[in-house]
Amino acid sequence: MIAFAELMAFQRETEALGQIAGRLGWDQETMMPRGAAPQRGEEMSAMEAVLHARRSDPRIAEWLEVAEATDAVEQAYLREIRRSYERTCKVPADLAKTLARVTSEAQGRWAQARADEDVATFMPVLKEVVALKREEGQALSDADGDVYDAMVQDYEKGTTAAEIAQLFDALRPGLVDLRGRVLEKPQAKGVRGHFDAEKQLQLTEKLAQSFGYQMNHGRIDKAVHPFCSGGGLDVRITTRTSDDDPFNCIYSTIHETGHACYEQNIDKAYLLTPLGSGVSMGVHESQSRIYENQLGRSRAYTGWLFEQMRARFGDFGIDTPEAFYAAVNAVHKGYIRTEADELQYNLHVMLRFDLERALMQSDLEVEDLEAAWNDRFEADFGYAVDKPSNGVLQDVHWSVGLFGYFPTYSLGNVYAGCLYQALRRDVPMLEQDLANGKTSGATSWLKNNLQQHGGLRMPVDTIAHATGEAPNHLPLMTYLEQKFSELYDL
Repeated sequence: MIAFAELMAFQRETEALGQIAGRLGWDQETMMPRGAAPQRGEEMSAMEAVLHARRSDPRIAEWLEVAEATDAVEQAYLREIRRSYERTCKVPADLAKTLARVTSEAQGRWAQARADEDVATFMPVLKEVVALKREEGQALSDADGDVYDAMVQDYEKGTTAAEIAQLFDALRPGLVDLRGRVLEKPQAKGVRGHFDAEKQLQLTEKLAQSFGYQMNHGRIDKAVHPFCSGGGLDVRITTRTSDDDPFNCIYSTIHETGHACYEQNIDKAYLLTPLGSGVSMGVHESQSRIYENQLGRSRAYTGWLFEQMRARFGDFGIDTPEAFYAAVNAVHKGYIRTEADELQYNLHVMLRFDLERALMQSDLEVEDLEAAWNDRFEADFGYAVDKPSNGVLQDVHWSVGLFGYFPTYSLGNVYAGCLYQALRRDVPMLEQDLANGKTSGATSWLKNNLQQHGGLRMPVDTIAHATGEAPNHLPLMTYLEQKFSELYDL
């Protein structure tokens, strides 16, 4: 018992330091002056050195050897600490420090290159990031292992790239077929007018709270790329506004609220422990996507949202709740993953998955990345990329070294499909509640069945525990087929 208690006390301090490091990243994307980037890189590197030293401290191995778990929760604590220790020990400390510094600096260079539509100025630092990530992947994988598999484990433990590719191969034909039929139909009428940014933010704060976001333990700020940061008692989200597109702000906020509520609703007994955060990015994404899409874009909820919009913005070119529902769910051509409709979103993810997997396996070099992106996009979507910010420069992920992250977005959609099927089964008043702007029936079900458990179970087991069956892609495809067949009279 002494060894277990000492290990958990040590781990608590490590978790607290990890939260501080995360807050440095949040500040970098929201508040930090641009000129501070070189110094912030050094700060992040120093923090990573401290964390790496703690996570690979030889005492952890000694504690693990003699620590005894008395229940399933303590077994999960030891499982996660052992996993972190073994992975950390494989990565040299100098490499971890260098990665933290280079990716911190690369994020700033990406932002500037994106603003300037200048791929050339970003490619050298991306090349450095890719080389470092390949080195990290080689350290993490077995001698004959897949480097990209090793990276996926950081975001979706227990899942391999081959399994992801198999899932995507099963999804793609149905998505492409449904998209083709929808795009042959007349497009839904969109909103028009000027939408005051402050009013957008006021509305989205109300929406976030209506989905259960606790503002006394969070805040909403603006950033170029919306995200959620933190955990436990301090969970922050960002959003963005567009004067002529309020849906960008509304649904970015609802999406990030899903992430935030997951973190806020984890059992407080797990605070600052290995179980005190979401179990994986795929499961995390299932929460943001079900909040945003199956709930937030539903016919019932958009009927209520339509009245909220009219009260704040007056006439915006749409006269009925049904027309508003069609506008919210419009399928149209576009370049941006985060702005893509439910039907086409996963095709954007599959493109990134294939490209980054090829990069990490050295089948594609950074110098050829833009051309490969543009060729693949035109083949998948039928039209050419018009500028870098709509193509290879649109996402922040590669600049900060998040290789292996992208496929979890589509895993999240698959998981969300399974959860929504179970939610509809178990919450008979769901549609009626959503029509009145009430999400508590749905969010309480998600909290009780999934969110409160944090990292207690492995990702696939987390979904199976919540729904009663192993996850698969069929509930998502059934949901999409039914929804868009009705919308577009297929």
